[in-house]
Amino acid sequence: MGVERSKILYEKAKACMPGGVSSPVRAYRAVGGVPRFISRGEGAYIFDVDGNRYIDYVMSYGPLILGHLHPAVVEAIRAALTRGTSFGAPTDLEIELAELIKEAFPFVDLVRFVNSGTEATMSAVRLARAKTKRDYILKFEGCYHGHSDFFLVKAGSGGLTFNIPSSPGVPEGVTSYTLLAPYNDIEAVGEIFGEDRDFYLANHIFS
Repeated sequence: MGVERSKILYEKAKACMPGGVSSPVRAYRAVGGVPRFISRGEGAYIFDVDGNRYIDYVMSYGPLILGHLHPAVVEAIRAALTRGTSFGAPTDLEIELAELIKEAFPFVDLVRFVNSGTEATMSAVRLARAKTKRDYILKFEGCYHGHSDFFLVKAGSGGLTFNIPSSPGVPEGVTSYTLLAPYNDIEAVGEIFGEDRDFYLANHIFS
């Protein structure tokens, strides 16, 4: 499998972007090799600039649940483009989407749209802190909740110590209110509950 064009583009990218990528997870450091520069996608596959085909198990980290270039999605995008691109104001489509979300998840009372998962978690934590009057949050090791400073504690697979930021540039004081528990360990959560500290869960435990 040749990746010569990806290598050339990677070297070119490193001259104008930190690490040559727009997100650290794309740098291939954990697996080695050169990031594949993708030229197109179709269905369940993506193709790099060297013509190699891959099964896309990532699907843009979730949004592309229908795959690449799904005809219905392409047609909807084309129709939307004839009306404009971005307005910075409310639209009827926002209401339609919010209603669909509420219909799919009956326990959701209200919906707020944001630009990223980071914004969503920051807003949720701020709202929860204001409502509960509790400053501490509990998250599980290895779980990533966006690029906010107080969530960048054991956000990946690195073996770091309790409450130590896992990214340079994050002050320890910022993460001092972030409590950690091993993933899927209900006993560890129970022990933290036994401490004289008010906090709320940042995410659930899954079996």
